[in-house]
Amino acid sequence: APGRRGGGGRSNGTLPQTKICQFKLVLLGDMAVGKSSLVLRFVKGQFDEFQETTIGAAFLAQSVCLDDTTVKFEIWDTAGQERYHSLAPMYYRGAQAAIVVFDITKPETFERAKAWVKELQRQASPNIVIALAGNKADLAEKRLVEYEEAQTYAEDTGLLFMETSAKTAMNVNELFLAIAKKMPKTDTQNPTHAARHRGVNLQDPDAHSTRACCGGN
Repeated sequence: APGRRGGGGRSNGTLPQTKICQFKLVLLGDMAVGKSSLVLRFVKGQFDEFQETTIGAAFLAQSVCLDDTTVKFEIWDTAGQERYHSLAPMYYRGAQAAIVVFDITKPETFERAKAWVKELQRQASPNIVIALAGNKADLAEKRLVEYEEAQTYAEDTGLLFMETSAKTAMNVNELFLAIAKKMPKTDTQNPTHAARHRGVNLQDPDAHSTRACCGGN
């Protein structure tokens, strides 16, 4: 309503001085490693056992709260099939962050992830924040890529690293939060608009995208 101020649940009617920072994030990795499932879990809090194959790329958006900053991610989920590889630079060009995903039960997807990291370090923005996600951690009994191997590679290459499970939600929000913490916090939008942008507060494990970001308790 016109003239309404403040976030939901705030009694004093004042709006906190929240910075809003917007970043382009791209997901890369072999097909069927769970890129789309990670995004769906993060953005909508959902998991689909029979997720359709991505054609080309899909776009979604979500915000996270970080102290006095709302970090808005513009997420490009790219197709993993080799025939779409030539399109990838169009999506990672200008991206400030990337998540390279592999399947811990398939070593070949880890090798493919390493190739994506090399390509990003060679061709993407020089200051891009790269996170490595070892997905399908819920299938640990079928693991063929050891945690220590991926962790050592990530440390040697300067990457963030977490094992994740889109199915159980393990470390999904935490991964995006870790990326948000690495991003430069330059206000890209008028802070008075903060209450209009909806997102998920990652400090609340039960939060989904339907809750107002940075709203009052």
